[in-house]
Amino acid sequence: MSTSSAADPAPPVDASGIGDGSGTKCLSHSYSTVDSDGASESRVESLSAVLKDEVGSEKLVEAICALGEATAHIALLLQNYVEHTFAGTQNTSGDEQLHLDIDCDNAVFAAVRSSGVFSVAASEETPTETAVGRPDDNAGADDVTFSLGFDPLDGSSIIDANFSVGSIYGIWPGKGLLGRRGREQVASAVALYGPRTTLCIALPGSSPKVLEVTLVKNRTKWELSRDSIQLKPAGKVFAPGNLRASNDNAKYAALINHWIEERYTLRYSGGMVPDVYHMFAKSKGVFSNVSSEKARAKLRLLYEVAPIGLIVECAGGMTTHEAHDGSVLDEVIDDLDRRLGVCFGSREEVEKYKRFMLK
Repeated sequence: MSTSSAADPAPPVDASGIGDGSGTKCLSHSYSTVDSDGASESRVESLSAVLKDEVGSEKLVEAICALGEATAHIALLLQNYVEHTFAGTQNTSGDEQLHLDIDCDNAVFAAVRSSGVFSVAASEETPTETAVGRPDDNAGADDVTFSLGFDPLDGSSIIDANFSVGSIYGIWPGKGLLGRRGREQVASAVALYGPRTTLCIALPGSSPKVLEVTLVKNRTKWELSRDSIQLKPAGKVFAPGNLRASNDNAKYAALINHWIEERYTLRYSGGMVPDVYHMFAKSKGVFSNVSSEKARAKLRLLYEVAPIGLIVECAGGMTTHEAHDGSVLDEVIDDLDRRLGVCFGSREEVEKYKRFMLK
């Protein structure tokens, strides 16, 4: 979500279908072109082929393929957006919504509704548990369905500078998201929209794995680009989110000074997805987003922290709550808008964070 202001805000618009999970497009913007010049069936087939040997559940493969379709549609939306305008609406968290936020949100809702394997979805733009099952489905109690928590466009406040942005997805088994923990996820994924469109997928289980696929051939095919992503135990690369908190959080200021004194390499764009994804690309590093009395926590557990936390831990890294020693995957989603500070990354780097911040 973006909380910045545009120079020329958009005029008032009809808000019907906006932020309600209906999948209705916003204004004249459409994501249907991706299926006329890039065959969706080919995309689904190629991603299914990558996943079939890694995922035991056919329904889970279908669920992840639906996220692949959503990602392909969002990639096209981003490619064709020119006007950085506000829709004149707010989500229930009070954030001003861009037309682009809404279109990306609707693209995901449309994909998960079409898949037929999700029962409930909630997003940063539509922060309510929204029914997404097909109206004509007669699903039995034993039928496999999933629930989805997602951020359709992470980094919309930096997109007007043409920086890389992303989407974040977390898949839980069954129906419902409230009261769940991140450790219950059966998969999660993060999409990165830059020079390439990539999808990093975490598959937990007895042998956790993280893999990456890239959208190629004019958006018609997903190709395996990395068959295993692992974070090294240590790496002197840092991304200090919510840096203004260091003004009145002495421990955070001391940690940042330590990173600088130890000649860590700064890799920070202001977008959570590209900054965390950099760790996956380099197989090392640390990402922090710490709060203070004057700079409150901004990251949402359901839509951002839990899904990315699963990827980090499946890649051999470590996560912790900003204020106590414990994996973010053990935090309870007791509010769909619950926010918290975090540290993610290489295990030794997160342990170093704990020594500075939790002593």
